[in-house]
Amino acid sequence: MKKFHFIMLLFLVVFLSAGITTFALAFGDEKAVTVGTDRSEFSKLYTAYDTLIKGYYEEVDGEDLINGAINGMVQALDDPYSDYMNTTEAKSFHESISSSFEGIGAEIQEVNGLIQIVSPIKESPAEKAGLKPNDKVLSVDGKSIQGMSATEAVLLIRGEKGTTVTLTIERPGIPDSMDVSIVRDTIPIETVYGELIEGEDGIAKVQITSFSENTTDELIETLNDLKAQGMKGLILDLRQNPGGLLEEAISIANLFLPNNEMILQIEDREGNRQEIKSASSKKNPNVPLVVVVDKGSASASEILAGAFKESANITLVGEKTFGKGTVQKAQNFKDGSNLKFTTEKWLTPKGNWIHEKGIAPDVEVTLPDYASLTMINPDSELKLSSSSNEVQTAQKMLTALGFNPGREDGFFDEKTEQAVKEFQEQKNLEVTGILTGESTIGLMESLRKHIEKNDTQLQKAVEVLKDQMSN
Repeated sequence: MKKFHFIMLLFLVVFLSAGITTFALAFGDEKAVTVGTDRSEFSKLYTAYDTLIKGYYEEVDGEDLINGAINGMVQALDDPYSDYMNTTEAKSFHESISSSFEGIGAEIQEVNGLIQIVSPIKESPAEKAGLKPNDKVLSVDGKSIQGMSATEAVLLIRGEKGTTVTLTIERPGIPDSMDVSIVRDTIPIETVYGELIEGEDGIAKVQITSFSENTTDELIETLNDLKAQGMKGLILDLRQNPGGLLEEAISIANLFLPNNEMILQIEDREGNRQEIKSASSKKNPNVPLVVVVDKGSASASEILAGAFKESANITLVGEKTFGKGTVQKAQNFKDGSNLKFTTEKWLTPKGNWIHEKGIAPDVEVTLPDYASLTMINPDSELKLSSSSNEVQTAQKMLTALGFNPGREDGFFDEKTEQAVKEFQEQKNLEVTGILTGESTIGLMESLRKHIEKNDTQLQKAVEVLKDQMSN
């Protein structure tokens, strides 16, 4: 079956902060605010500009000062979802929304001066390296990025296919930071994956990885394909989905909700609310539905989850969602720079603002503990008599995969060495009893596949869906 996965987030893209963005753009329109000499509130700004231009000990680029002033205004909002991009940053940004781009494939945002992973993209280098939601990126190739905006961090993290970038990661609950080396690759533009996971019962799973301008069309085509294969029940997987275009979330809600049901409410700064309701669609798949969410489900995916839960009593399975309840619009300036800023709140059908709270699932299910294990640096050499947190992580991975290291305290003894040899032999790797290079990569990849095979959240969703189908 053909897979569709189109990742083109217009103003929510792989390396920018998670957010709902509308198409309300003002291309080249800089007339929204008129600034003249009669605006007394700008007198200090003019004075500062003139003082630096004339009096600084080196020649100053006036454009840099203006960009810095705009950036300072945006930072003063203390809003991780508002951002200013100068012409260089905006150019890099627009390259990211082409047919494909080169990088690691992870959504990031700035939170309190730190760059935080919102979600890695499915099958991306970031996911394969083990990056998780809420991981904090402390440095890129040894350069600290603390205090940088998400846009500035993007310029360091992105790069040509085949090149390596090393991120220093801090993970909640883990005492020590770790270095993660990731080989950049081409990130294809896809947003929808679909497959029959239990053919006899007709249970299908469709994963939406983000909401871009073609996601609805891709979803419809995927659902039609699954119908032809005998789909009788559907699991919609919104895990690790950082969001995207508001219009697409509404369009997809229309496929599933009955006519004239509330999808969301949008509230402006004066407290005025706009109700957005569903319009019936003949494309409705009309099969029992269960939705899976996790802490990487943000923004537009939360809109969809909230609408399903509160307007259609559709069961949510998994973990509490990320908690992103604001809407952004963007303005492109004539010089190619760009300003993205928050304009409204969005609320669930029942008027709940889930910002920084998230949406709780109806059936809470976590993944096994080993799904949260940290990465191991393939450049490290873990061998007999070594002792470290990485050894402890490797021992836990071996245990999860059915190889018995004898202990999980971080000391590499003869029993751990034997477990490593057994793993290497099974995977047709050089049998040395030492974890490094290909053996380390193979161990992490084996664990990733094991997690997918033992997906407790998906298994519970199947169970819930079967109950619905039998009633």
